[in-house]
Amino acid sequence: MRITGSSNWRMRLTVQGIVLLGVPVTALAGPAGRSLSPTNIFAPVSTPAHSIMGLSLFVLAVTAGIFAIVFSLLVYCVVKFGKPVDDDGREPPQVYGSNQVELAWTVIPVLIVVVLFLATARVIASIQKAAQPRNAIRVVAIGHQFWWEYRYPDLKVVTANELHIPVSDPAHPTPTFITLLSADTDHSFWVPRLDGKTDLIPNHPNSMWMDPQLTGLYLGQCAQYCGTQHAKMLLRVYVQSGQDFDYWVAEQSQPAHTSGPASEGQRIFETTACINCHAVSGTVADGRFGPDLTHLMSRETIASGAAPNTPENLRRWMQNPDSIKPGSKMPAMGLSDQQLDAVTAYLATLH
Repeated sequence: MRITGSSNWRMRLTVQGIVLLGVPVTALAGPAGRSLSPTNIFAPVSTPAHSIMGLSLFVLAVTAGIFAIVFSLLVYCVVKFGKPVDDDGREPPQVYGSNQVELAWTVIPVLIVVVLFLATARVIASIQKAAQPRNAIRVVAIGHQFWWEYRYPDLKVVTANELHIPVSDPAHPTPTFITLLSADTDHSFWVPRLDGKTDLIPNHPNSMWMDPQLTGLYLGQCAQYCGTQHAKMLLRVYVQSGQDFDYWVAEQSQPAHTSGPASEGQRIFETTACINCHAVSGTVADGRFGPDLTHLMSRETIASGAAPNTPENLRRWMQNPDSIKPGSKMPAMGLSDQQLDAVTAYLATLH
């Protein structure tokens, strides 16, 4: 279930050091030089995340009040009615049939539950009824074991693992609406500072939206156990200025850029099983089971955030994927050292 709501709920907290993911992250510099974790649930930067934060604080306040009252009554009873020194061990007089007490412990909890239900329903309804403006960015996110595929149908862009979206200026909102699909099993899309968790269920499209008001890198996680490498199915969302996003789209729309004529590495790549899974625009590679590699070197990581995108890691990934991501669906290609060097050199040209 995903919850969010209207702008009334917006609030900003800057509690630092609350990190949800057990992975090293680079802190972001927020407004006024604040250094914030890209997974800090107490520092929302998007309307859905602000709404969740507001609702969470409301629920926390209510439950904290209940705890304080119940705990205080327990302490009072222990102090007031503790066993006295001269206690003779007889049972004290019992009280039965107090209508006032019975009504109190029935009506009050019911009212509390109704209030919490209405507050939650209001937040859920407000996000689900959000209108999609004409200038909204549309993205189709497809969860695979164990990586993310992103398709921008209006922009003719296909990429993997690293989602790029524009910042949304409150004066001129540019929200991003994401259709969530699964290619295999259940997954869950969760970037804490941008939105709540939304599941990706086979044959059942879901959707979410976000309108981040601050540029930067935001990290997330597949929040639904989806197999061996669920923990390394990481999310990286790059929120860019409008100009930077347009530049990124223009670059990603181009066919693969290689240096010079077809290399030995490209020949090996196109004559092995690589092209059964991967696509490289402008070449015979047209696979759909693995990430599109057309602009591979424009990404900062490989294996869905499991390792930095360097030639050394690319070579290691092709030679033995399990050394980076045990249980991944990427097979070891069985290439010789010479072939590995050639294919790595070719992939390093795909910007």
